[in-house]
Amino acid sequence: MPNNYDVIIIGSGAGGGTLARSLAATGKRILILERGDWLKREALNWDAKAVFVDNRYISKDTWYDCDGKPFQPQVHYFVGGATKMYGAALYRLRREDFGELHHYDGLSPAWPINYGDMEPFYTQAEQMYQVHGVRGVDPTEPPASAPYPYPPVSHEPRMQKLFDNLHVAGLHPFHAPCGIMLNEKDMAHSTCIRCQTCDGFPCLVHAKSDAEVLGVRPALQHSNVTLLRNSKVLKLNTSANGRSVKEVVVERDGQTETLTGDIVVVSCGAANSAKLLLSSANDKHPNGLANGSDQVGRNYMFHNSVAVLAISTDPNPTFFQKTIAINDFYFGMDGFGFPMGGIQMMGKSAGEMYKGEKPLETALAPLGLLNDIARHAVDFWLCTEDLPDPNNRVSLDRAGNITLSYTPNNQVPKQKLYDKLKSMLKHLGMHPDHLIPRNAYLKSDMPIAAVGHQAGTCRFGKDPKSSVLDINCKAHELDNLYVVDTSFFVSIGAVNPALTAMANALRVSAHLQERLK
Repeated sequence: MPNNYDVIIIGSGAGGGTLARSLAATGKRILILERGDWLKREALNWDAKAVFVDNRYISKDTWYDCDGKPFQPQVHYFVGGATKMYGAALYRLRREDFGELHHYDGLSPAWPINYGDMEPFYTQAEQMYQVHGVRGVDPTEPPASAPYPYPPVSHEPRMQKLFDNLHVAGLHPFHAPCGIMLNEKDMAHSTCIRCQTCDGFPCLVHAKSDAEVLGVRPALQHSNVTLLRNSKVLKLNTSANGRSVKEVVVERDGQTETLTGDIVVVSCGAANSAKLLLSSANDKHPNGLANGSDQVGRNYMFHNSVAVLAISTDPNPTFFQKTIAINDFYFGMDGFGFPMGGIQMMGKSAGEMYKGEKPLETALAPLGLLNDIARHAVDFWLCTEDLPDPNNRVSLDRAGNITLSYTPNNQVPKQKLYDKLKSMLKHLGMHPDHLIPRNAYLKSDMPIAAVGHQAGTCRFGKDPKSSVLDINCKAHELDNLYVVDTSFFVSIGAVNPALTAMANALRVSAHLQERLK
């Protein structure tokens, strides 16, 4: 195996996996370094207890909060990264999200590029990741140069009733954009089988549009692409003048080895990408690589999210529940002129999930009772924007461990959105056959360990004094170092970040392909 490559990509998730596939056809020598391994089929399990109580797929890492209290972050180190466990909700940021937006708690800053700059790559990413959806229903939908490549995922009967009732109430529910390999016209030959374990579970049949199945595996069909698994990158060493990365120090199979690449791309997730840059401090970069602005690790965001379980008077036997979304309140509502965010469906809940997510509250509850609640549950996900704050940051303790300091902000819009949903559910249920009314609500705010939507620690921009990366996601201070995960986000909007990471990786790929000629 050679030690020198044209491009070394560190991480194989939404950013790294997409970039690898996009660059594979260039014929350049490409190396993908992944800390984890294949998520082997024989090790998979649809058992909710294994996933949500035993935390089978969560890393054994220990991070610390600002008070030094340890916690286990909900990160996943596998080929494909976090997309192996995501819910395959693939939304574009709204056009307005790229500009300056005034929120209840302050300003969401403008990006150095606009929506039009990203739009062709959103279209390309939707095609690569086989997104199902329909244009023209969501009132906040940005313009698109092409329709979704696949038709929307149909609603099961209970979800169709909810969809119809929301529409009658004057709202604009729409089919949630979903990345699954589903052919509803020919289910006998469809890869996806519309099972109940998509959101939060690995897919047993490789039918989820994740970065392993649709990024890494297609890249590996090219002989010039190499994947090294179980490869933890410890440090990046620079040239003597500090202007470029010359060596990638890797721990693999208990041994440390050094690899070299003409271009090095970091895609480890917002927290771990910041950690790698901070861990690579040297005489030329005493505060960490690309950190002359003191911005590496700062402006950590992960959404103000709330999981809401509404109890229906009638059973909800839905299997694939993530087919409805509502953005009517994304930019506010009558009586509240600040952005509030969006409402989506979650994957269908199960009694074992409650044991894992609410262990103290459910400790004495019989599993049979929890399963009965789950049979009557309709599960919503509320997502409100949290604002970039330089004091919300990733830093390293003396031992090199991640310290994640985070103080919540912009909480009032989140509460407004929750209250609005609750009032909607109460007043829509006028018929006993309807999904609603709901007379009980369980609410779970996302703890600091819920890092699935992490973003912002290596923001991009035109001014090296206030950003880490330039508009091509190259480090201002190094000639060959790029970052293509969600670290580059300036703000996070109020939709799932995966598609934006994928689209941006394709945008950066176009730049790199020109550079590699």
